[in-house]
Amino acid sequence: MMKPTIALLTSAAFALVTSLSFAEEGFTPLFDGETLEGWKVSENPASFKVVDGSLVAHGPRGHAFYVGDFNGAKFTDFELRLEAMTKENSNGGVFFHTDWVDEGWPPNGYEVQVNNTHKDWRKSGGLYAVVDNKEPFEDETWMKYVIRVENGVITVSVNGKELVNHTPEGEENRLQKEGGAIALQAHDPGSVVYYKNIRIKPLK
Repeated sequence: MMKPTIALLTSAAFALVTSLSFAEEGFTPLFDGETLEGWKVSENPASFKVVDGSLVAHGPRGHAFYVGDFNGAKFTDFELRLEAMTKENSNGGVFFHTDWVDEGWPPNGYEVQVNNTHKDWRKSGGLYAVVDNKEPFEDETWMKYVIRVENGVITVSVNGKELVNHTPEGEENRLQKEGGAIALQAHDPGSVVYYKNIRIKPLK
């Protein structure tokens, strides 16, 4: 009597996996959930650790740059998907179209904010100092980010809510013609931010 039940569960599981695979078609993981392979941390390497499948930013300022083999670690038009979670009073960020720096804040490209209750009024999902979001999400709850650059248009959504739809022009345009790096931020010793399920799909 158990065999039909097992077969039914197996079929359901297979259908779920197939559905998820279809939804993620064309996406490549940048983080394996176990190690920092493919990532290099500037300034304070100890500020990033892998804990229970997440890349955790906690410590003095530093930035984890994706430097792996995929796409030469440079992205022009792409869709980046990831999940982020903040502890109370924590600040972080996701950079794109940027470049490696030994120390300090990355000067090139753009930052998408990860912050819900930190004192900085710019909240999660905003394009930092360009298209800011003032309404926070919740700490200790995973936020699903979708960051997309296509044909000069930047869009950002969190949990399905579009917060940015921006076409940079003139001197404000920091999209690099040849593309740039993806980086995650460790903001300060008092901030704890988790990142996981980091995957990307190049669009050109």
